[in-house]
Amino acid sequence: MAIAAHEITRVEAVDMLRKMWRIRHFETKVIELFQDGQIRGSTHTYIGMEASAVGACSVLRADDYITATHRGHGHCIAKGGRLDLMMAELLGKVSGYCKGKGGSMHIADVDAGILGANGIVGGGIGIATGAALSAKLRGNGQICVCFFGDGGFNQGALYECANMAAIWKLPVVYLCENNKYAMSTPVRSSTAVADLSARASAFGMPGINVDGMDAMAVREAVFHAAERGRRGDGPTLVVTDTYRYEGHNVGDGQRYRGRDEVDQWRDKDPIEAFRRAVTRHGLLDDITAAAIEAEVQAELAAAMEFANASADPAPDTLEDDVYA
Repeated sequence: MAIAAHEITRVEAVDMLRKMWRIRHFETKVIELFQDGQIRGSTHTYIGMEASAVGACSVLRADDYITATHRGHGHCIAKGGRLDLMMAELLGKVSGYCKGKGGSMHIADVDAGILGANGIVGGGIGIATGAALSAKLRGNGQICVCFFGDGGFNQGALYECANMAAIWKLPVVYLCENNKYAMSTPVRSSTAVADLSARASAFGMPGINVDGMDAMAVREAVFHAAERGRRGDGPTLVVTDTYRYEGHNVGDGQRYRGRDEVDQWRDKDPIEAFRRAVTRHGLLDDITAAAIEAEVQAELAAAMEFANASADPAPDTLEDDVYA
């Protein structure tokens, strides 16, 4: 992992490591709760991909926007989502972000710039493009980062929206997280071009492919893409080369990939790689790193207490917050 001390402060390094640990421990707990029957519906975890969301969100302003995917827990946490409200939402509690009605795939926090995870593949692309148009019209320097996967990369909505964003020079970063599988379909079977970022030339925008297991590489790529958008120069396509350690969803048998493949990617663990890099450059030490992980575990325990103590939604609120 290439890193220069001037590129990141100690405070930023601590924040990034903390958020990666938040994602890892939150998702590990989610698997446990799902297997115990406490979380219902399909659930998709972000374990292994932490560097992509955290690296990208580390250069965003508080008022910038993101849109997430069905695998959106990591994106939300990276943008500043609260573990207690997220856990309450997953457990269907009225104190959750969406009053227990959104669940795993539809967490949103508009005040934090999180315009929603989405159960539809590529469903956030149009929302992100619209948010970028709004930011341009208001002229306040905001941008939107649109997270989507390699499966979403072949959705028609991307081509319609990216074309318009390029014409209108909208401040949006289309960030494709290429984790190699759309459900069980390998990317090599769904996309002829090997370098997904090469498609950017058809849209008339820059395309960048980066190591998605390297938080600093993602941070640098998104920094330049974000600055381009803020200057009024238009959108950028960033493709992060990453990997999910768990199945497409909790309970996925993963017969479509071998154990050796998973183990090879686990050897590139993004949290450990980042910890080593910032420690090597004097931004962190082992004692502080261990303390950060312990703090996150305590934070998660408190989030569980909050969620378990929260009430279920009352039956007579079933039709509240429904719009026609």
